[in-house]
Amino acid sequence: MRNLRQVVVLSLSVAALASVASAQQGGITTGNGPYVAGVTYQADNPNYIGKRNPFYFEGRVDWNLLKITTPSNTWEYVQRGIHYQDDLEDTANAIADYQKAISLNNLANGTCQIPKSVPIAPDPAPCMFTPRLRLAHLLMDTQPDVAIGLWQEVLQIDALRLGVNEFIGEAYELKAKNSADEASKEAFLEKAIEAYEAELALSPVTPDYIAQTGDKANNAHAHWALSEIYAELGDKAHQASELQAYLDATQWHSDTYAWRIQLAKTRLAKLAK
Repeated sequence: MRNLRQVVVLSLSVAALASVASAQQGGITTGNGPYVAGVTYQADNPNYIGKRNPFYFEGRVDWNLLKITTPSNTWEYVQRGIHYQDDLEDTANAIADYQKAISLNNLANGTCQIPKSVPIAPDPAPCMFTPRLRLAHLLMDTQPDVAIGLWQEVLQIDALRLGVNEFIGEAYELKAKNSADEASKEAFLEKAIEAYEAELALSPVTPDYIAQTGDKANNAHAHWALSEIYAELGDKAHQASELQAYLDATQWHSDTYAWRIQLAKTRLAKLAK
């Protein structure tokens, strides 16, 4: 199913880009007539993908190239939100635009759909994961529950999307850190464990895989996070197994924070005593 979705998205994106390329060849002529230098027609702008592709292009397009005065649909609000977030570092307006985009692209009110077959009806448009992912990151520190809900929506759209369960795990860790009592803290940490294990399950290391590659583990980040959680819970046995899995994973996949490799070895040695 994941491959099918990827084919759908890729095919639609290629179609949209082909439309752009066609419009850019020679003297640009579009549906409303010839392109005039210095005059902008939003519907005919070759950089404007949303209008041409009802399935919505999830990537970023330079906001200035779109020549949009005021967003009028989900895709346009997403693009302006990205502009606010990435170019202007205006978090407040980025949040507002992502929220507006999601309100116009929502399973609850029937303004978006999750494609489950090919072909699919173009209306309503498929649910977009970009505004949900971006909004969740912006809200995680202040509204972790909202962020978790948004990431869960992303998993509804694409249950096999890598990284999302890790984000959910991080949010539950944050909730544990800010919890008012030990019982709540432990409950949140257990939720974090579930999320990280769900992430690991998406990239299983099978006996055949190990035999062919020698790679015994995957996702060093998830194993490191789990080792930290088990240390917090006082579960030394699971902490040790996750530290070993982390070290196994870093043999093939390394770690952005290489200093943790030696720290993991030190901790594992202490646990073995």
